[in-house]
Amino acid sequence: MATNITFHPGSVNPGERSELLKQRGVTIWLTGLSASGKSTIACALEQALLHHGKFAYRLDGDNIRFGLNKDLGFDEQSRVENIRRIGEVAKLFTDASCITITAFISPYCVDRQTARELHEAAKLGFVEVFVDAPLSVVEQRDPKGLYRKARAGEIKEFTGVSAPYEAPEKPEVHVRTDECDVTQAVKVITEYLVANDYL
Repeated sequence: MATNITFHPGSVNPGERSELLKQRGVTIWLTGLSASGKSTIACALEQALLHHGKFAYRLDGDNIRFGLNKDLGFDEQSRVENIRRIGEVAKLFTDASCITITAFISPYCVDRQTARELHEAAKLGFVEVFVDAPLSVVEQRDPKGLYRKARAGEIKEFTGVSAPYEAPEKPEVHVRTDECDVTQAVKVITEYLVANDYL
């Protein structure tokens, strides 16, 4: 890290910002296999929050790779850096009292824990949501044809097939998308936010 830089704290403290915007910032970190329903739930949750007058923004895995992380591949080191950057960006949004919704496979427990600790160190909310569906179900969905390509050897290092996915052990919210629809998933997440004074 460069030694000729200085961190400049905000001109408004977090408590004052939350009071002025009338909401607490929190990062809602959706994790799960490809085709588990993360992006669909994230979009629906963002819509629901915005229509209830909340400042919310969704950071989507594919979208981020078109810009901020377009220099990264899908090997383990690149995946780690991808999640590190997202953790930092999510923290900035959440520090601004945004309800920040991230939808990334984020396959490694240690990387999700790093994102959590980054928020906790800044006294910011972090809610891990495990968007869970069995491999057999997500392979059947396979809207982008990625599992088929991975099984054919056309995609290397594909999570769930040729690369590991480490499921969360104690997520704040666990959504089984093989057992509920998008509306129900959003309801479960929203109820958690209400119960924990984020809404």
